[in-house]
Amino acid sequence: MKDVYLLSGFLGSGKTSLLSHMIEQFKEDGIKPAVIMNELGKLPFDSRAVDSDVPLKEMLEGCICCTGSEKMEAQLQMLLEGEPFDVLLIETTGAAHPVEAMDAVFSPLFASKLNMKGIITVADCKRWLDRDKMTPQTRMLFTEQIKHAHLIIANKVDLLTESEIATATMQIQALNNNASIIQTSNSKIPLKLITQLEATFHEKEVQEAAIGKQLSLSSRLHTFKEAVDQEEFEEWVKGLPDTVYRMKGYVPLKGHKNPYLFQYAYGMVQWLPEYMKMPSQIVIIGDQVDKVEIIRGTSND
Repeated sequence: MKDVYLLSGFLGSGKTSLLSHMIEQFKEDGIKPAVIMNELGKLPFDSRAVDSDVPLKEMLEGCICCTGSEKMEAQLQMLLEGEPFDVLLIETTGAAHPVEAMDAVFSPLFASKLNMKGIITVADCKRWLDRDKMTPQTRMLFTEQIKHAHLIIANKVDLLTESEIATATMQIQALNNNASIIQTSNSKIPLKLITQLEATFHEKEVQEAAIGKQLSLSSRLHTFKEAVDQEEFEEWVKGLPDTVYRMKGYVPLKGHKNPYLFQYAYGMVQWLPEYMKMPSQIVIIGDQVDKVEIIRGTSND
């Protein structure tokens, strides 16, 4: 029977960083992981965090709970019938309710093959303290992801003062006093604190907050026609409405041969050099992103 860990958490919280750290540590221990990765956008940007020797299945354009448990079951079936592995890591999109995302794992098809170890929710502490800026529906999903966790990663504490860390930690723990809570930066956590999980699945009230129901998250894919000035691009980013939660992709910058890997979450920007020619595209995720005015030099796909 293969252990399964479900990684939950809102957009940009640090789930993919946690996934990368877990893969690295499992491999160091001689344990072969496999991954199912779900992305809200049309392109698999986050899947680049998974090494080529790790069995990977991707689900694009939607969350596991919305694309249907049948599709998830099909991905599980293909993994189990394919290349051998020892442990399965499922990273849900930030718009997925963790309980809904577990349905496929508990399918009778896999009852004798998969052992659900638990839900690990990554909570962005900085975003938690600013949660009043979220729409009510989005804030509800954020809290639901925390309430149903068996282990809570209180992430990005390096961005807060000691007083803010204490406040965020106590408030998050108050939502779910059954789960252990661990403070981290960049989602770095010793694997032994994760593998000791032996979750008990109690019946809890589930508040629905899924795409197409109360939550109106959507994504847009944009292609750059020409290189942009980095300062001008960052000024455009600063002017984005609070309804844009996440952006990721490759931005062609003037003066650079290859596009830069660009990530944005809740006002924070990260640039990383890319040494291969990647498609000059970004995915924008948020509420009503169809109304966002895009910087010049882009076009819809």
